[in-house]
Amino acid sequence: MIRERRIPPETLGMMLRRARDRAGLAQSAVAAAVGVQRAFINKLEHSDRCPSLLVATALCEVLALDEDEAAVLIGCAVDDAGRSHPARAGTDRRRHRRPALT
Repeated sequence: MIRERRIPPETLGMMLRRARDRAGLAQSAVAAAVGVQRAFINKLEHSDRCPSLLVATALCEVLALDEDEAAVLIGCAVDDAGRSHPARAGTDRRRHRRPALT
């Protein structure tokens, strides 16, 4: 089954950028706290992608979004892709990384 990519609301990116600025965090810090790549945060801030429901929930906490902001973010989140994909239920890709070379 091929699913169509969802298009986020145009206002999503600017809202996330403002929230990140308000929190005083860099994209890399938000990415590390949420467990995604910095490039994905950049795509969210440019309204190029919709987050998974799990990532959206984590962003709400990390960025301390107010109720209206959280509603927008959760409203555009997808539950059948990314970390919320049913095939990935209960997995955490971060634990499968190779150990750093010393």
